[in-house]
This record gives sequence, structure tokens and C-alpha cells, in this order.
Amino acid sequence: MKIYHIDSSARKSESVSKALAKLLVEKIKKSGDTVKYRDVSTGLPFISGIKGAGFIIAENERTEADKKLFKISDELIKEFKECDTLVISAPIYNFGVPASLKAWLDLVARNGETFQYTDKGPVGITTNIKKAYLLIVSGGVPVNSPIDFCTPWLKQALSFLGVKNIETIAADSLNKDPQKVEKIKEHINSL
Repeated sequence: MKIYHIDSSARKSESVSKALAKLLVEKIKKSGDTVKYRDVSTGLPFISGIKGAGFIIAENERTEADKKLFKISDELIKEFKECDTLVISAPIYNFGVPASLKAWLDLVARNGETFQYTDKGPVGITTNIKKAYLLIVSGGVPVNSPIDFCTPWLKQALSFLGVKNIETIAADSLNKDPQKVEKIKEHINSL
């Protein structure tokens, strides 16, 4: 099994989402499995000035800036397509996903690579991923509540790319229940 572990918290060593995701990866990883780790909170560019929706730009028409984006996009898509299991840790920032995770998806969602347009609309073509885990962390926002725009967005985005089996692990409302982290660790260890 190839596990693709993506962290998106802007926090470093004190990140709850990163610590819980690391525990989850250690729990699901079996002997012989490989893990590709990517912290999207540093180093990913935001798409700007791109001429074509879904990265549809003929190679001979690409500017130097376009070429840099395509190079990074190609690398991220390769990582995404090569995995069997996906683990994404995402803190809820201002009711939604971290900007860095949105940047990652913008670079991965490419027509002909991870989805394609059909007569019935776009269809996800990344069907290699057998299971995706979303580890959602929040201080106050309850996961799947009317004010949680992170969890449904991530599910929709992954489904759009072709990922169907998605499990959410919610470490939410931690400001109200600081002991919840321990409960989530117990849950992860029971998987």
C-alpha cells in the first residue's frame, strides 16, 4: 500500500492536526507499505493569471510562470495518482480549509489528469485511491455543522477527482473539550 500523507496546518510542532495525522498514518501503515509525506503549508504557489480553466494551456503557449505552475502541478498529481490511501489533516480556519490546502487542490485538479469533462459534466478519473481519511481539527467549529465549510468542501473536492471512500475523523470543538484529543487518539488506535 502507498500512503499519501498531506498536512496543511500553518502550525509546526504544536499542531494538533499534524500530531493526530502522524498517529493515524502509523496506525494504518503495515509492513512493506510506503508513505509519501507532503506539508502543503509551505512552498506551494497560488494560481494566478492562468489563462485556461482546468489548466488547459497548449505547451507552446505557456509562459515561464505557467511552466513553473505546471511543473509543480505535475509533481503533485504524480504523488496523488500513485497512492492507494490518502490521509489529509486539515484544521478549520475561519470556517473553511487552510488556503494552502486549497492551493494544493487547485494544482491537482487538472482536466485530463485527475478529472475530465464529459457530456454529463466533469467526472473524476483518479480511481486508484481505495480509502481517504480526513482528519479535521477545530477549536470551536463542530464538524458537519452548518458553519463547517471545510469538511463538505474536502469531500466534494475529493469526490470531484474520483475518490469515493472517504472517512472523516473529527477532532472538533477542542476549546470546549480539551480531553477530546485523547478520545480521538483512542479512536485512531482502535482502527
